[in-house]
Amino acid sequence: MKKMTLAIATAALMSAPAFAGDVEAGKAKSAMCAACHGAEGVSAIPMYPNLAGQKQAYLAKQLKDFRSGARKDPVMAPMAMGLSDADIDNLSAFYASLKP
Repeated sequence: MKKMTLAIATAALMSAPAFAGDVEAGKAKSAMCAACHGAEGVSAIPMYPNLAGQKQAYLAKQLKDFRSGARKDPVMAPMAMGLSDADIDNLSAFYASLKP
C-alpha cells in the first residue's frame, strides 16, 4: 500500500508545473504589468497580449529579449530594462501559473 501511495504522489508531483521563480514575488512585481496585460494576465485591450497561462520559458525569453534589445518594442523595452534576472523568473512564474 505504501509503494502505491508513493507512486501516486510521485506521479502527481511530476505532472504539476514547476516554476523556477517565486510566484508570490512575481505577483507583487506584476503591478506595473497590469495596466496593459490585466491584473490576472488577461488584457482587456486587444493590442496587448494575454500573459496568463503562457509557458514560463517563453515569457522569460521575451522579457530578456526586450531587456537586451534583441526584441524591439517602444513600450516593453523600458519596462524590461529595470528587471533583474530574478524579477524575470518571478514574473514569468506568476503569469505561467495563471489560468487564461
